[in-house]
Amino acid sequence: MAEFKLVISEREKSIARTVGDPQSAGFLGKRIGESVGGELLGAGGYTFRITGGTDKSGFPLRPDLPGARQTRLYVGDGFGFHAPREGMRRRRTFRGNTISEETVQINLVVDQKGPKPLAELFAAT
Repeated sequence: MAEFKLVISEREKSIARTVGDPQSAGFLGKRIGESVGGELLGAGGYTFRITGGTDKSGFPLRPDLPGARQTRLYVGDGFGFHAPREGMRRRRTFRGNTISEETVQINLVVDQKGPKPLAELFAAT
């Protein structure tokens, strides 16, 4: 199965955690923008929203690209490319918005807080 590095952001603080089987199976097939229950990570009462990630080659997951495929897009200034000159465009490689076995890192944001602080829940792991 897959192993994911999770980067959980809570305002100004971020916590990194690696998950393997069986927790990683709960992320497969989810899309950017969907919510995940904290019970999956051992953080009962919390709700996390998927905001992005990267694949095994380091290419970012793009929220407006459906599926889990890798593709090359012609993009201007914005997501994934910051043009040094006005009007400049480039072809860049992106991965779709669905989490698959090819995904390595998943970025999460806290939607709903639970009874205990995240630092306390993930301190021992």
